[in-house]
Amino acid sequence: MNSSTPIFGISGRSGQGKTTLIEALLPWFRVRGLIVNVVKHSHHSIQLEPPQKDSARFREAGAGEVLVASPYRYAIMRELHDEGEPPLADLVSRMSPADITIVEGFTREKLPRLEVVRTAVSTEPLYKTDAAILAIASDDPASISTTLPVLPLNDIDSIGAFILKTLGM
Repeated sequence: MNSSTPIFGISGRSGQGKTTLIEALLPWFRVRGLIVNVVKHSHHSIQLEPPQKDSARFREAGAGEVLVASPYRYAIMRELHDEGEPPLADLVSRMSPADITIVEGFTREKLPRLEVVRTAVSTEPLYKTDAAILAIASDDPASISTTLPVLPLNDIDSIGAFILKTLGM
């Protein structure tokens, strides 16, 4: 990964609680004075504005990118048309500088990861076949049989500390 910002992945099957974990980690990092960007991958088409809004109309008319700005936030929408999906490194390079970038998804990218495993949701965990997964956060750590570190999913201090240690921070 070509980026000066350390990148750490949160992975897991659908419904395991990846987004909830990231939501809990963000204030934990912020209290420690760290700026954290997040990149979320979706397999679905993203629609951030209704089709009749000006920005959507500009994209539909052929604009490569449309930036919508307000006093509260801004967003850049880029239509890929027939281009392939950009690699994670390209997407991260477009973001503002940060101390850490957390990535949800992009499981084919080579980056250190923690997997969220909720034992009540019966899906095959990724850690059994994905060597990039360095630890597991679970709602039932005792039920996970692995040599990897298994952290309680509700122990944000331990998970945050693990991420910082992994990134050498």
